[in-house]
Amino acid sequence: MLVLTRKIGQSIKIGDNIEVKIVAIDGDQVKIGIVAPKEVEIYRNEIYESIQKENNIAANTPIDILNKLTKNI
Repeated sequence: MLVLTRKIGQSIKIGDNIEVKIVAIDGDQVKIGIVAPKEVEIYRNEIYESIQKENNIAANTPIDILNKLTKNI
């Protein structure tokens, strides 16, 4: 893991197209701004993990259950 120290208003570049900027610091919370192309998906880690879990459940759902669901739609 790379650990960098930044102050408010400073930023970090990731490749040519992504910039992470420190917007504010309030106690133990840091607000960051992210500038990236629209096609780059950006999620908080807990949301990303939830999406992955739901995708795994959907991928492992038996096909007969999916067929029954689509007939009801």
